[in-house]
Amino acid sequence: MEAPRPSLVAVAVTLAGLALMAAMVLAIPELRNAFDAAVRGDTAEVRSEVKSLGAVGPLLLFALALIHAVVFYPAEIVDAAAGFVYGFFPALALMMLGWLASGLFCFAVGRSVARPLLDRWFGSERFERTEAAIERGGATLLLAVRLIPIIPFSLVSYAAGAARVPLWRFIWTTSVAYLPITALAVYFGTRLEGLSLTDPLVLGSAAALLGLLGLGHWIMRRG
Repeated sequence: MEAPRPSLVAVAVTLAGLALMAAMVLAIPELRNAFDAAVRGDTAEVRSEVKSLGAVGPLLLFALALIHAVVFYPAEIVDAAAGFVYGFFPALALMMLGWLASGLFCFAVGRSVARPLLDRWFGSERFERTEAAIERGGATLLLAVRLIPIIPFSLVSYAAGAARVPLWRFIWTTSVAYLPITALAVYFGTRLEGLSLTDPLVLGSAAALLGLLGLGHWIMRRG
């Protein structure tokens, strides 16, 4: 079956959104520096840029979460910076809001524009099998892939939108399953000062991430 063509309006809105993100990165030095640091994995520089902005810092973190829809840098870098600057609970609320907004953007693009591109990328038959698996797995599969840290957040969101996952299912599974990973990274950020490899936090975080990876694979096998 031939993939549906995206409407010109959907394409225009998507391109406008991408152009706006690029313009923001180029026009705002702090955002440009923080974005470059996130891509390079420089958590200290991201923390410095966020802290230097004071009350405007949360907007920088929110913008970085939105940019992640296009550039797949490690999300944990931004989470840790938020935890370091704002403390656990404010940072956790801020980053969950930012990641949900980023996920919804990807979901909308996947639903309205990306499906034909995904068909070409994976092959129409292969993508249809993937779409059928997502529909058959339902909420269980969405929870599982969010629990696996190595699967890019944005790619899952694009695929869910292209596969026509119901919006409310996408929102609640993203909120529930992405919370543990975000909480771990944020809490890690709150303890960055004086952290050593023998700190129980490091060992506990590593064990928790391995546990989430195992849990995600287990759910997918049983789904």
